[in-house]
Amino acid sequence: MNIPINKNAPVQSSFNIYIDAPKEKVWGLLTNINDWPNWQSDITQAILNQDLGEGVAFKWKAGGLSFNSQIHTMIPEEKLGWTGNTIGAKAIHNWFLSSAGKGTEVYVEESLQGVFPNLFTGYFQKNLDKGVQKNLMELKLVSEK
Repeated sequence: MNIPINKNAPVQSSFNIYIDAPKEKVWGLLTNINDWPNWQSDITQAILNQDLGEGVAFKWKAGGLSFNSQIHTMIPEEKLGWTGNTIGAKAIHNWFLSSAGKGTEVYVEESLQGVFPNLFTGYFQKNLDKGVQKNLMELKLVSEK
C-alpha cells in the first residue's frame, strides 16, 4: 500500500471475508464508486468525475456526513486504498483481494484519527467495527448475485 493504516491511530479495524465470486467481479463493484449507494446501504451519494486511478479525488456522503477522499493505491484486482476527511476525523481505508479457490478472499483495514476519534474512542471504535463488517457483508451479497 502506498499509505498503510495508521497503527498509532486511536481507532483501527480490520476484517476479512470469503466471497463466492471471482476477483474481477468483486473488484468491479469496489471500484465503481458512483454505484456505491446502490449496494452500500449507509452511503447516500458517491461522486467520481474522472477515471479511477492513484491521486484521483472523489466525494461521498454517509450517515449525514460528507467525505472528501483520494485514491492512494490502485493495483487492479489486488489492492485499493483511499484516504478520507470529514469534520474532525481522517481515515485511511485499504482493501486487499486475493483468489481463493473459485472465489475471492477480501481483507479490509481502516484507521481513524483526529479530534473526534481521540475524544470519543469507544464510540468510534464500535461504529467502525460495525460499519466495516456491514460493508463486507453487503459486498459479499451483491458479488454473489
